[in-house]
Amino acid sequence: MRTANLRREYNLTGLYRHDLDSDPIAQFKTWFDQAAGERRSGRVRRFFIQLYKMFSSASLSQATEANAATLATVGRDGIPSARIILLKDVDERGFIFFTNYESRKGRELAANPHAALVFYWPDQERQVCIAGEVKKISREESEAYFETRPRGSRLGAWASLQSEPVENRSTLERRLKECEAKFQQEEIPMPPHWGGYVLAPARVEFWQGRPRRLHDRLVYEKQRDGGWNIERVCP
Repeated sequence: MRTANLRREYNLTGLYRHDLDSDPIAQFKTWFDQAAGERRSGRVRRFFIQLYKMFSSASLSQATEANAATLATVGRDGIPSARIILLKDVDERGFIFFTNYESRKGRELAANPHAALVFYWPDQERQVCIAGEVKKISREESEAYFETRPRGSRLGAWASLQSEPVENRSTLERRLKECEAKFQQEEIPMPPHWGGYVLAPARVEFWQGRPRRLHDRLVYEKQRDGGWNIERVCP
């Protein structure tokens, strides 16, 4: 399989230092809102984005889940692993997601509490790369989120021993039915092995695609005093 001829030119917009907020969390929220379609930076930009999409020869995929991101972790063996997770909140602490603490990612984060997140929004020709330390959030906060999940998702958290081998699909479905019977007449509590993490960013890179692969890359680095240094790096 050859993919060398799959090419795309990035022509939508540029990114400059004066475009950025001094806080990377605030800047991320701005880009996220734009990727999710909740807010645009004015009628003119919206018009040109739509015009570009109409006449672009490239086929741009729609970002149906703007909160989807690649989470990369490394365990004791030094071998990296990555998977797609869904971001569930962003606040002054960092980037929050939820999972089974006994899953592969959970075990690797227990061994090495540092990780990286990558968001890619092809519709905006943008990506954001985030790296930092990861910590569990409080059980109370995790339970508050767990209660908002659909009943099926809550049952799935009990039925699936995430990342563990399973004999076949039928076994997994049988476990789900057992959980449905167990919790038929009661609320579904959060499993003790399930909860949230927050990734506190130490480095955040905002990438904007540009023509001829001369992309814009602006990087925030956390300083000892808690402030952020921002610099442009070569693509």
